[in-house]
Amino acid sequence: MKTTKNKPCEFLEGNQIFLRPLTESDVDGEYGNWLNDPEVCAQNSHAVFPLCRDNLIEYVRRVRNSQSEVVLAIIAKIDNRHIGNVALQNIHWINRSAEFAMLLGAKDCWGQGYGTQAAAIMVQHGFNALGLRRITFGTFEANLAVRNIAAKLGFVEEGLRRKAVFKNGIYVDVVEFGLLKDEFKNIKHA
Repeated sequence: MKTTKNKPCEFLEGNQIFLRPLTESDVDGEYGNWLNDPEVCAQNSHAVFPLCRDNLIEYVRRVRNSQSEVVLAIIAKIDNRHIGNVALQNIHWINRSAEFAMLLGAKDCWGQGYGTQAAAIMVQHGFNALGLRRITFGTFEANLAVRNIAAKLGFVEEGLRRKAVFKNGIYVDVVEFGLLKDEFKNIKHA
């Protein structure tokens, strides 16, 4: 782990980004706006109930001390800006499994490869540092960006939860993915 006087704590690093623990100061940035933005949350389960600063502060404090989830801020190296979060959550230490989650909130960073890089770094961390053997996640069927990331990393489509989430006045299907450690396509952090 690197720390310097002028640089935040870098925990995991790629070419374009680094991942670091969430801080309470992140809540005062754009983070809170992402979770209430209909466009950012169009393909996830957020933006159903309004989130305020106090809710997010409580969340950051909880995950910082959690033994069942690792939630990290995605920081763009080009401008040292918090652009999203990536997580391994519901870690089950006996089954050696976890659920993957990611939110890329900075719209100007969409389609730039940041999400793929953050996902690859976090999945690699889960398998190599945490000793996981299986990582899963679900995403809305229409979420092509996340489905493309899943394919790049070697995730296997394992099922469909039909009409599982009510979003924007309709029920949407959720596609379930799983990845075993020996299936992981460790793409370089390009």
